[in-house]
Amino acid sequence: MSTSAAAKRLRGKTIVITGASSGIGRATAFEFARTAPKNDLKLILTARRIDTLKEVAAKIREEVGDGVQVLPVQLDVSKPAEVKSFVPGLPEEWRDIHVLVNNAGLVKGVAQAPHIEEEDINTMFNTNVTGLINMTQAILPIFKARGSEGGSGDIINIGSIAGREPYAGGSIYCATKAAVRSFSDSLRKELIATSIRVMEVDPGQVETEFSVVRFYGDKSKADAVYAGVDPLTPDDIAEVVVFVATRRENVVVADTLVFPSHQAGAGVMHRKST
Repeated sequence: MSTSAAAKRLRGKTIVITGASSGIGRATAFEFARTAPKNDLKLILTARRIDTLKEVAAKIREEVGDGVQVLPVQLDVSKPAEVKSFVPGLPEEWRDIHVLVNNAGLVKGVAQAPHIEEEDINTMFNTNVTGLINMTQAILPIFKARGSEGGSGDIINIGSIAGREPYAGGSIYCATKAAVRSFSDSLRKELIATSIRVMEVDPGQVETEFSVVRFYGDKSKADAVYAGVDPLTPDDIAEVVVFVATRRENVVVADTLVFPSHQAGAGVMHRKST
């Protein structure tokens, strides 16, 4: 059986995915494994919930066998000390990282100023912005030390349509995703003389635990968000992430906006009547 070009390009690579215990991160881990099941792929899956990560790792092994190695690592990206000790804490054979998927992120509440809780502001910025930047800084020296062209590797940041089109009730979350967008664009310019690619994938409406977290665990409020619409699934975004990571090294899919067919902008949606 012939191997796809995408699978060949993933041969022997080590990939780090943050927020890999659920949603887009979990789906991305499976998609990488399915794309290159016999190509000596290594997946480092990080999240706060180590037990869930271990379950994900077991399911990947069950599905694709031993051709993909999976290392679950407990990590809260919002804690700088944990991020700093991440690479030194990896086994030696797992430190040659080629792809970083900065996926960990969340939204808390729909409060509008001046009623936004300080704790929610800090949680969103510490995870979505500071955490993403700190992870990038932890991995970038590995990329820069590789090869003769000033380095190589892929940084794939999961942004959001919210970073392009702010909306009422999402001011802090939108601000964090706009920060990710600016950081990605600046970083791409700073790394122009290298073969390090900086790519951003901005999803529109995707059905994950995202809305449950936003409404502090209230499932009925979360379900109402998706009533009358057919949102994207985590798999839809995972396919895009793996696509951009498996292009020829000279191809940078810098900027991708993906939303479902009922959506035409951050606040532009068509709901079917029930």
